[in-house]
Amino acid sequence: MPSKKIDFGVVRVIAMALPDVEESTIHGAPSLKVRGRLLTCPALHGSAEPNTLAVRIDFDQRAELMAAEPSVYYVTDHYVNYPTVLVRLSRMDLNSLRDLLGMAWRFVSSQTKAIRRRGRNRSRGTAK
Repeated sequence: MPSKKIDFGVVRVIAMALPDVEESTIHGAPSLKVRGRLLTCPALHGSAEPNTLAVRIDFDQRAELMAAEPSVYYVTDHYVNYPTVLVRLSRMDLNSLRDLLGMAWRFVSSQTKAIRRRGRNRSRGTAK
């Protein structure tokens, strides 16, 4: 069991220490984004349990986390097709949260870089 209660304020402090993370909102709720792309937010869909965090992550990593610690990590039918894992904050410890947010940051950052590369390639192709 975690020794300190983890809420979105704790998540914010840890995530804001990562490069290019900014505070934002999504559907009126607080969120954290990397260069405009969602990193994490409270789980907003009614299928999620109370005090749950939604974290963007690769599908394979999600499967590994859920298999290793199903009491902490889960997914509902609503989230199953999104690269997102749901996290029961009441069962999360600070070190695991830091690791998870770092993993999520790498995932979101790699997507952001890929999108920028595709945009540059398109603009090069049309600038003749």
